[in-house]
This record gives sequence, structure tokens and C-alpha cells, in this order.
Amino acid sequence: MTIEMLYSKIHRATVTDANLNYVGSITIDEELLEAAKMRIGQKVEILNINNGERFSTYIILGERGKRDICLNGAAARKVHKGDKVIIVAYATYNEKELETYKPKVVLLNEDNDIDEILDEI
Repeated sequence: MTIEMLYSKIHRATVTDANLNYVGSITIDEELLEAAKMRIGQKVEILNINNGERFSTYIILGERGKRDICLNGAAARKVHKGDKVIIVAYATYNEKELETYKPKVVLLNEDNDIDEILDEI
């Protein structure tokens, strides 16, 4: 049996831009991606704390150190600049993998700098 579980999340990121005229996706700063162990092209769910919207998209690489969190294309209609979002990635684990399972949780401050990294929920 396999179970879909939280793989990692970036918690309380501040949306820095919403670009309706882009093809689609979410742009995330490279340092934040590394901290959360997320990958370019990976499917993620976006949870908008301000308005309750929940939607899926995929990750594109943002410039290291700029702390960009930008929703692009149709997803740009679901957020406003300054909104707080949670970016969630899931993975499928088997019973053996769950014995050592530890999701990565990256907590951000108001400027999208990393406040803390947790190895559990």
C-alpha cells in the first residue's frame, strides 16, 4: 500500500507579484526551493490565507536571494500582491518509507526570509 503524505511546505509566504500575462505557474526564489527540497516543474498546491482559495500549479525557478513568490497566468487571478500563501507539495510513500518519514516545513517572515526550518509537522 502507498499513502500520499505532505512532502514539504513553505508556510506564510508573501506574494510579491501576480502576472496574468505569463504562461502559468508559481515563481519561487531558488533558496526557498532548496530549503523546502522542492523541484522545478513539481506540482504544488497553493493555499491563499487571505481569501481561502486553493489551487494547483507547478514551480518555476526564481532568482536566488530576491525572495520572489509570483503567481503567473490564470493563477494570478486567485491572489493579490501582499497575500499570504502556503505552498504545499505531496509525495507518495510506501509503508517502509513511512517509518523514517519527515516532511520539510519552511517558515517565512514578512520579507520571505526563512525564520525556521522544521523536519516535522
